[in-house]
Amino acid sequence: MFSCVKPYEDQNYSALRRDCLRRKVLFEDPLFPATDDSLYYKGTPGPTVRWKRPKYSGHSPAPHRMGTVPRPGSSGCPFSSLRARALDICEDPRLFVDGISSHDLHQGQVGNCWFVAACSSLASRESLWQKVIPDWKEQEWDPEKPNAYAGIFHFHFWRFGEWVDVVIDDRLPTVNNQLIYCHSNSRNEFWCALVEKAYAKNPISTKNTKLAGRGGLLGRLRLENLTAADMEARLACGLVKGHAYAVTDVRKVRLGHGLLAFFKSEKLDMIRLRNPWGEREWNGPWSDTSEEWQKVSKSEREKMGVTVQDDGEFWMTFEDVCRYFTDIIKCRLINTSYLSIHKTWEEARLHGAWTLHEDPRQNRSGGCINHKDTFFQNPDSIVPSMVVRGRRGVVGCVSAWPSPSHLPQVEENRQYRMHSLQHKAASSIYINSRSVFLRTDQPEGRYVIIPTTFEPGYTGEFLLRVFTDVPSNCRELRLDEPPHTCWSSLCGYPQLVTQVHVLGAAGLKDSPTGANSYVIIKCEGDKVRSAVQKGTSTPEYNVKGIFYRKKLSQPITVQVWNHRVLKDEFLGQVHLKADPDDLQALHTLHLRDRNSRQPSDLPGTVAVHILSSTSLMAV
Repeated sequence: MFSCVKPYEDQNYSALRRDCLRRKVLFEDPLFPATDDSLYYKGTPGPTVRWKRPKYSGHSPAPHRMGTVPRPGSSGCPFSSLRARALDICEDPRLFVDGISSHDLHQGQVGNCWFVAACSSLASRESLWQKVIPDWKEQEWDPEKPNAYAGIFHFHFWRFGEWVDVVIDDRLPTVNNQLIYCHSNSRNEFWCALVEKAYAKNPISTKNTKLAGRGGLLGRLRLENLTAADMEARLACGLVKGHAYAVTDVRKVRLGHGLLAFFKSEKLDMIRLRNPWGEREWNGPWSDTSEEWQKVSKSEREKMGVTVQDDGEFWMTFEDVCRYFTDIIKCRLINTSYLSIHKTWEEARLHGAWTLHEDPRQNRSGGCINHKDTFFQNPDSIVPSMVVRGRRGVVGCVSAWPSPSHLPQVEENRQYRMHSLQHKAASSIYINSRSVFLRTDQPEGRYVIIPTTFEPGYTGEFLLRVFTDVPSNCRELRLDEPPHTCWSSLCGYPQLVTQVHVLGAAGLKDSPTGANSYVIIKCEGDKVRSAVQKGTSTPEYNVKGIFYRKKLSQPITVQVWNHRVLKDEFLGQVHLKADPDDLQALHTLHLRDRNSRQPSDLPGTVAVHILSSTSLMAV
C-alpha cells in the first residue's frame, strides 16, 4: 500500500538512519530544530523549556536549551559523549507499553484537545494506527541492541491526496523533566508524543483539522459567542466548553436483569466519550457512579467496560449528546479495494485551485451562490455518469477552508462550463473545516460539481474526490464555449446555443402493460437519449440536451419511442425551431408522424422547455 509514499521534504528515513548508524551519531533534524520557532507562532513560554531525548543508550549528550540547536549539516550528537544520566527523560523508553490504547494519551499544555481526541480514536483500531506508525516493531527501542538506535523515527500522514513519510528526531520539549505536550499514562511510553511532533512538522493549518478512527467520531462541546474566559470552562454537568472529546464506542444497551432483559424490547442508544485530559468527566445521567446503571445487568456492564474511575471516559445517552454537543465530526472509511468482499466504491480525484484573474472568463474564485455575478467563475468538474441504481452516490470535497460543493444536474451532453443556474441536485454547507464531505442519493444523469468558497477572491488549492458505484469519468471543464480551430472557416462556427429540456409526455399510445417509453433529442448529428420510463402513458423524462448550432434553419427533433424486446416502436416526434426571439419557453406539442409529407397527429403530447441565445455563454 505504501510503495508510493512520498518522503516529506525529500528526507529518506532509511538513508538517514543508515548514515547516523555509520557515523555513530544520533539524528538531529535540521528542518525541525529544537528552537522556539518549532513550538510557538509568536511569544515565548514562561518556564524554561529543555529539549531532551527519551534515552541516550547510556551515554547522553546534554539536551539542547531552546535556541542552541546545531546548525544544519552538523555531525549531530556522538554516542561517546558522556553526560549525566539524569538528563534523560526516563531509564527504559518504549514506543508502546502494553500495546496501544485510546487511554494512553493525555493533553499537554498546548490547547490541542482535538489532536489528542483524534489520536484516541486512531489508537482504538489497529488497521488504522499501523498505517500512521509504519515499521513499528523495527522502530521500537531494543535494550539488547543499544547501538542500533539512531534517535530517528518516521510516520505516515495522508496529506492533500497522498501519503507522506515524515521523519523526526526524538528530541522532545520538557519542563522539569516532564513532557509539556501530548504524553502517555506511562512515563516511558512515547508513541503519542512522537506522532504529535511529526504531525506538527507538516506545514498544514491544523487549527480545524480532525481525523478519527474506529467509529470515526469526534465530539466537540461548543457554545456560540464564547469569550476567551468561557473557553474550557467547566459546566455544572462536568463537561468543558469549547472542548473536543473522542467517541470511543457506540452501543445499544439492553435494560433489565436476567431473562427479563431478553424478553423486553427496551434498548438505549449510548455513546462512550473520552476527555483528552484523562480526567473531568460527565456527572449527569449514566455517569460512572449514576444510579441509572442499576437498570443494566452486571454482565452487560462488564461487557461495556463500565468502570468507576476518573479516567476521562464516560457514557452518555444519544439524547444528552445531542443536547450538549454542537459538532460531531465523522471520518468515513471508504472502501475502494477491488479485492474486498465488502461494498466498494469507484474513486476519481481532481486537483484544482481557486485563482484570481482580471479577465472574468479566466477568474476562478467566484464565491458562493449569493454572488450571482461571479458564482460561475468557480472551477467546474463534470461527472458524466453518476449511475446509482438504487444505491448511494457519494461526493467528497477535501480542501482549504471553506469549500462546500454545489451539485447541479445538467444536460446529458454538456462539454463546456456552466454560465447559468440549473436545477440544484444537492449542496454541502459552509463550515469551518479543512475537509467537507457530501453524501447524496441522485438518479442516473450528468452532474457538475462546483467547489466554492463563501466569499469571492479567496485563493488556494483543493482536492476533489468523487466516489460512485461505477466509474464516473469525472473531469474538469476548462472551456467556456466551442473553440475556434483551423476547420472553423471551412465547417462553420456555432451561431446559436439551445438548451432543450424534455419534461415529460402524456396520452401516449398504450399497451396492456403500459408504455415503456424514452425520448431522443437530435440536432445536427448530435443526440441525447433519456432513460426508459416503464409502464406509464404519462412518463416524466426530465432530460436535457445542449446544442451549439451552425445550421439555424434546421430544426431540433424530439422523438418518442416505446422500448420493446425485439424492435423499438416509434410513437411520434416534434420539430423545434428554437428561435431566440421566441418569448414562450414552455411548449406542449402534439406528436406527429415522421413519414408522410403532411404529418398527421399521433396519440400523445410532449412538454418541452426551450432556451436559445446568440451568446454561446448564455447557458
